[in-house]
Amino acid sequence: MRYRAALLIGAALSIPPTATLAGAWTQPKGKAQVIVKAERMVADDAFDPDGERLPLPVERRDQSLGVFAEYGLTDRLTVQVKGDWQDGEDQFVDYQGRGPLEVALIWQAWRDDRTAVSVQAGYSSAGDGRNAGYAAPGVGEDDWEVRTSAGRSFGGAKSGPFWFDRSFVEVQAARRFRDGLPNEVRADATIGAHIGERWLILGQAYAGAVDDDGARWLSLETSVVRHLGPWSLQAGWRETAAGRETPLGRGLVLAIWRRF
Repeated sequence: MRYRAALLIGAALSIPPTATLAGAWTQPKGKAQVIVKAERMVADDAFDPDGERLPLPVERRDQSLGVFAEYGLTDRLTVQVKGDWQDGEDQFVDYQGRGPLEVALIWQAWRDDRTAVSVQAGYSSAGDGRNAGYAAPGVGEDDWEVRTSAGRSFGGAKSGPFWFDRSFVEVQAARRFRDGLPNEVRADATIGAHIGERWLILGQAYAGAVDDDGARWLSLETSVVRHLGPWSLQAGWRETAAGRETPLGRGLVLAIWRRF
């Protein structure tokens, strides 16, 4: 039974986390942000349908090069676009192709000096790569998602050459309606804190559950961002912390940000 469970999990792919950072705060009118991110995840183990950790018969590799962009249509309305190119292999498949292409509108429902609340509606068109973690490459059609985000920023005590400043916390909850695949519930959380003027530390969690007692996942990511004027460089590490019918992937995340 343990071997059959390992075979089942070997066909699954952990859901790639969203690239959104502090999405509760929309872009100002006429301003834009573009993030190009490269990821390489490797899994030797997986979580079975009972959430137990088991070795995979064959190592699994998933890597992608993605683009995340958003632009402020108004001070309260932002358009967002996401897409990636994927390359991976496991015991069953060796695939390469475009992942899902997503477009969304984010409306800032409320904001004061420190707190922001936004709602988002998005559409996703399936690609030739993995469109869901529990499906073969190319499986899936059109998806719709509704999401809400709430964020709170904090000041910091400044002392010496380094200090924590302009820190923030944000949580997101989403419902994804899929065509040809089970629907999902997703939840993301981000904690960020600046050290001085040029460094940012990020801690992020990405979780989700598939309807009808399907796959579940929780991935944790820690990264450091270095600001260089309108550019930023990000380096981090992501690892699956818990789940069900989900590979225990871990690997390096690298990204370049550009603000316009």
